[in-house]
Amino acid sequence: MSAWITVIGIGEDGLEGLSAARLEQINGADVLIGGARHHGKVENPGAELLDWGKGFDTALKEIEKRKGKNIVVLGSGDPMNYGIGAVLVRHFGTDAVIIHPAPGAFSLAAARMGWSIPDIETLTIHGRPLETLNRYVMPGARLLVLTQDGDSPAKVAKLLTDKGYGESRITVLEHLGGSKENKREGTAATWNFERAADLNTLAIDCVAEADAPALSRAPGLPEEAFENDGQLTKREVRAATLAQLQPLPGQVLWDIGAGSGSISIEWLRLGGHRRAIAIEKNAKRVAAMKRNAANLGTPDLIIVEGDFGTVKDDLKYQPDAIFVGGGASDPELLKAAWAALKPGGRFVVNAVSIEAGQTLLAFRAKYGGSLTRISIERAEPIGSLTAFRPLMTVTQFVLGKSI
Repeated sequence: MSAWITVIGIGEDGLEGLSAARLEQINGADVLIGGARHHGKVENPGAELLDWGKGFDTALKEIEKRKGKNIVVLGSGDPMNYGIGAVLVRHFGTDAVIIHPAPGAFSLAAARMGWSIPDIETLTIHGRPLETLNRYVMPGARLLVLTQDGDSPAKVAKLLTDKGYGESRITVLEHLGGSKENKREGTAATWNFERAADLNTLAIDCVAEADAPALSRAPGLPEEAFENDGQLTKREVRAATLAQLQPLPGQVLWDIGAGSGSISIEWLRLGGHRRAIAIEKNAKRVAAMKRNAANLGTPDLIIVEGDFGTVKDDLKYQPDAIFVGGGASDPELLKAAWAALKPGGRFVVNAVSIEAGQTLLAFRAKYGGSLTRISIERAEPIGSLTAFRPLMTVTQFVLGKSI
């Protein structure tokens, strides 16, 4: 089937930035779809005009009704970079959509800053929590950020300052590529500009103060990075656990008995468009987990409060990996979790108590898998001397599900 939806990216320079072929497609359209800003840049008096005012779901249904007509969708810059092109492809399929991008905000911002895109992080806080930035702020990082509106630069400056990155350089790039293009520069701690134009992109050069946290995205964050009540997987065990879970791009983790959420948060911090669902029945731990997720840049963590046996049938995504950190002594919990795991998935259980260890032995006898004991000793002062003090030994069970 040939494509029946044409998507044309338009920059702030409007029609002047389009080729003759793209102008011909717009002028020949039976249906033109875009936001008010896009409709204001083009002219085709004979076309039916649709917008996104009633939401994507409604607009997609209206597009479907007009199949067979010459449909042109107007997008901003590169429609496949956090844009409408990706929405249309997901809904109608690749064969139904042909896309003609213009230079997007990231390309234009990188050009203005002299930054190489492969050497920086590109992200968006448009329609997403501001705390998403916390995953990416670290010494020496350079970030290009699509913003929500004109208030975003001041909010970002405050976030950076609060994290100990007040010396970070912020550049606001307004109306990139258009006649109203403008640039404002300053440091986060001294940011005092009036509200920016709503159409802006941020360039952030992260500079950490001497005592600012420098949190790598490698597994094994220090314990003090997490608010917790003592129910926390220690960093050495956490790193070993993430290695056994083998996070792969786009995959889903169920974190059962999540406690402070450390495993699922570190799973998400690795990036790769992963998802994680943390299940925890203790309300105080759930509240702390939400704060941890925001502080560590994973506000997209799905947190489910309740007992696993009660909520398991309502969880949104089937898991590619399951970690059991709480409830390992319950054979029915292990059996239900194992049954929910996708073929090819990884099942990892950490146990400390003798009872949980016995349950894992019985489970291994029936299903197979490997058992490893992880013992850690840390040097601590004893009077005027130093000695190694052992932490509680963890028994780790690992089992892969055959395809």
